[in-house]
Amino acid sequence: MTARYFTVEEVNELLPEIEPLVGKLLQRRARVVEARKNLDNVIEDLRSDIGGMTATELVAEFEAIEYLVKKIQSYGCILKDMNTGLLDFLAQRDGREVYLCWRYGEPRIAYYHEIHTGYNGRQPV
Repeated sequence: MTARYFTVEEVNELLPEIEPLVGKLLQRRARVVEARKNLDNVIEDLRSDIGGMTATELVAEFEAIEYLVKKIQSYGCILKDMNTGLLDFLAQRDGREVYLCWRYGEPRIAYYHEIHTGYNGRQPV
């Protein structure tokens, strides 16, 4: 499969479609974290119904998360951090491969980083 390279403009055009998906992903993730706290109590009580409502809801959340991850990645980006909604888009800059870097809540692509540096190496585009 050939790598897809994005321009800043292309990513900025996609963000209105991708951002709501990332928002839903972060909401679902937060619900799973909260539900996990309740699930610990269910698992500790051996008399409880482990296949009950809490576990069923948790499975549904995981399925929704899996769907959202696949949908987001179908745009050609890489989901780097599900906790913060961090996405990378492969690009070329001065003849080398870099990632255009976007985090949920940012209004547009404003940063890139070298392939090997990651988020901490972000620089303005």
